[in-house]
Amino acid sequence: MKDDTIITHSGRHPERHFGVVNTPVFRASTILNPTVADLKAPKGLRDPRYGRRGTPTVFTLEDAVAELEGAHGTVVTPSGLAAVTTALLAFLQTGDHVLMVDCVYGPARRFANTFLKRMGIETTFFDPTIGAGVAELVRDNTKVLYLEAPGSQTFDMQDVPAMSAAVRPRGVKVLIDNTWATPLFFKPYEHGVDVSIHAGTKYIVGHSDAMIGVVTANEESFDAVRDSFDTLGACAGPDDVYLATRGLRTMAVRLRQHQATALKMAQWLQTRPEVSRVLYPALPEDPGHAIWKRDFLGASGLFGVVLKPVSDTAVAAMLDGLELYGMGASWGGYESLILPTDARPYRTATAWAPEGPTLRIHAGLEDVGDLIADLESGFGRLKQAT
Repeated sequence: MKDDTIITHSGRHPERHFGVVNTPVFRASTILNPTVADLKAPKGLRDPRYGRRGTPTVFTLEDAVAELEGAHGTVVTPSGLAAVTTALLAFLQTGDHVLMVDCVYGPARRFANTFLKRMGIETTFFDPTIGAGVAELVRDNTKVLYLEAPGSQTFDMQDVPAMSAAVRPRGVKVLIDNTWATPLFFKPYEHGVDVSIHAGTKYIVGHSDAMIGVVTANEESFDAVRDSFDTLGACAGPDDVYLATRGLRTMAVRLRQHQATALKMAQWLQTRPEVSRVLYPALPEDPGHAIWKRDFLGASGLFGVVLKPVSDTAVAAMLDGLELYGMGASWGGYESLILPTDARPYRTATAWAPEGPTLRIHAGLEDVGDLIADLESGFGRLKQAT
């Protein structure tokens, strides 16, 4: 089946729930056993146990995401960061070493520099463009290669197949944050990845109204991920899981619109005199475009813009007057967002030296002409303030 069909039908079993199309919300802590023998019997992952271990509400989302991404199995966590930490702790112990791409999501970097460091686990950050050269950084105690393509805020592409192939002979697990592309636009298990991580809060939920994280894994890695999940006890609430499953069903049509709008906006921004460059791998001018075109099936609605040198006051004048763009953390909902960003404090292995202030834009589902007109008015305010 094609992805559009999988995303519509996967994980659903109406015949088990009185013909109801969507799996109902099971709110459960205690799950009863009818007999002592049943209580003492060995339990599989899907046998009734305890609310934290899963219900049909959770199993539906697990199965749908796993099938869409081509994974062996899935665990669902209460946030994207919980998915990051669950995945990392599945493969690390005191004395281990992690290779982490320098353009990684800020909270993931912080987790490595604080919690993992306290555990006696060392992290080396590396240049996103290193490719197969990452093999030279592998040590005898290196257990994880952690990628995020494209990178957070700066949208650096990584050659995932080359890097995966380079570290696999050394027994290193390859983990990737696949939130930007989703399981629709990047198939990690076709490119040598062992574990894929999603902030489902973004495109899976798609409506800015629930927090969720998802970790999928291949067959040889899933048991470790599941054990980490069970040990940490970070399970998502049933209502958020239900909203994530409902959002997943329309993700394909939403992403096509996000992509189309983002591409038109990015191309228009390239023509603006106030803009130095646009950070979006789908653009032919982007340094990572060749890798993106080779390995990815599409581009989402999130991209960056580097302005020419201008004061913070002028940027504030531009953003404060926008009517259609919200300013707030997260992204992936139906609405457009814009946020000033500065990746310089988050880079240690490579220098990030933008020509001017950087903006991160999420292209929502509004009319693209209206979105461009709003930005055009904003540039007018920026010029006036300058």
